Amino acid sequence: MTTKVRFGNQHPTQSVILPYERSLYQEAVAIYQKTGRECYDWQLNMVEPIMAIDSEGLWVHQKFGYSLPRRNGKTEIIYMLELWALENGLSILHTAHRISTSHSSYEKVKKYLEDSGYIEGEDFNSIKAKGQERLELYQSGGVIQFRTRTSSGGLGEGFDFLVIDEAQEYTIEQESALKYTVTDSDNPMTIMCGTPPTPVSSGTVFTNYRDKVLKGGIKYSGWAEWSVRETKDIHDIDAWYLTNPSMGYHLNERKIEAELGEDKLDHNVQRLGYWPRYNQKSVISETEWQALKVQRLPVLKGKLFVGIKYGNTGTNVAMSVAVKTLSGKIFVEVIDCQSIRNGNQWILSFLQSADIETVVIDGQSGQSILVQEMKDFRMSPPILPTVKEIINANSSWEQGIYQKNICHNNQPSLSLIATNCDKRNIGTSGGFGYKSLFDDIDISLMDSALLAYWACHNSKPKQKQKIWY
Repeated sequence: MTTKVRFGNQHPTQSVILPYERSLYQEAVAIYQKTGRECYDWQLNMVEPIMAIDSEGLWVHQKFGYSLPRRNGKTEIIYMLELWALENGLSILHTAHRISTSHSSYEKVKKYLEDSGYIEGEDFNSIKAKGQERLELYQSGGVIQFRTRTSSGGLGEGFDFLVIDEAQEYTIEQESALKYTVTDSDNPMTIMCGTPPTPVSSGTVFTNYRDKVLKGGIKYSGWAEWSVRETKDIHDIDAWYLTNPSMGYHLNERKIEAELGEDKLDHNVQRLGYWPRYNQKSVISETEWQALKVQRLPVLKGKLFVGIKYGNTGTNVAMSVAVKTLSGKIFVEVIDCQSIRNGNQWILSFLQSADIETVVIDGQSGQSILVQEMKDFRMSPPILPTVKEIINANSSWEQGIYQKNICHNNQPSLSLIATNCDKRNIGTSGGFGYKSLFDDIDISLMDSALLAYWACHNSKPKQKQKIWY
């Protein structure tokens, strides 16, 4: 007797799909199936509205975003669109947050071309430089470039398709550099796919786009997600099937059981697609923090002040910047938070490329190594704050919030940490620092921001030397 296979929910739990009468999705599916692969039902249900066209042959959704829990195969939808675009002679820019992700997608599309019967050198050209990969299909002239995102990548180039993979890391600066790359196309499309942001995600574009589309605030735009509205028990099997459409295909209960740990919030975000809200017991309330949010990027004035914090657990290192604004406030923003195993090259690259006034580094786990590396690169020596200065920096951060001297762009990672924190004692004279209310939320991200703020707040304008005769 065979056991009936239980499949995951094949339709989004929440979506905004504009009305349409015709879609080109069957063309994309037929091209994808030449690779020897079959589409899951939920993937068909996604590709159809994404490839919907109007009476003039234009995309109904000029921009489309979607979110799924990890390991469900969400990027396969992107590959279907890209294979179709290559066959139709279009130009595609596929971007990702990490070099490894971008390169993996290049390898996948290249293999799909080969599995479809195309031969490298005869039918298509391939450039393998990591972070700058490229595929060109000779017969149609279709080209796809794979890039890691930067604040300037893509400027001056034009594409028909713009793909934003790992969209939870997509920043406003990157969007400013990339969104105009499809403007010159006769029929442009931008696709964003990712997961709900985690405490260390640095992007805001994906979250803001989701909020606006769900409220009906953007024309020619669509959205779909598999998610739970409220956190669930990690053993809630029905929630697994509700939010993971690939259950019964390549995902099963046994694989999810192997993931289970003690971290309920992480399970809900990563496996159930939960979009986090804020904690009311935080010493920084959501109301206080949201009152500091800017509607648009303010006019910045002067050089950047950089705060770098190595976490107390020795696992992560976070970097943030602060800069004065024309209105007299100080704008703070997180650059990234990465595992210490990744080394310091990403930090050094930023420090070399940015216009920096001061760097502050705290954290015994990696402070001395970074200082030596900065010295090797002949950078200006950083500030290594004393315990007294750390206490002062935390107090300065608190006062900056109360006095509304701080402003920010509502980065999900920083907002989540700032509104889920408590105080911890430092020393015996009433000094304090901050700690997270949750084990899986690393306070070092906010610590790096407050260090940058402290350095910026304490800086004094350089006075011009006067010479008297």
